[in-house]
Amino acid sequence: MKGFGWLTGGNDRQLAETKYAGRESASEKADRKQKDKDRASRARDVRKAARAGQAWEDEDRRRERARHG
Repeated sequence: MKGFGWLTGGNDRQLAETKYAGRESASEKADRKQKDKDRASRARDVRKAARAGQAWEDEDRRRERARHG
């Protein structure tokens, strides 16, 4: 019966090595996306901390000038 070959099963390992060779698996894709998300989050945190530090430094300079000005 033509078209029902998938019912007999097969060698999944061989199929993975041939048909899906070089393709990103679902778990690899999910891992990559999570790492990208984590990296972006860390970058946002770094920018936020840098802005807060700069704001503190600017305010500190303003206070010093007001005290000695």
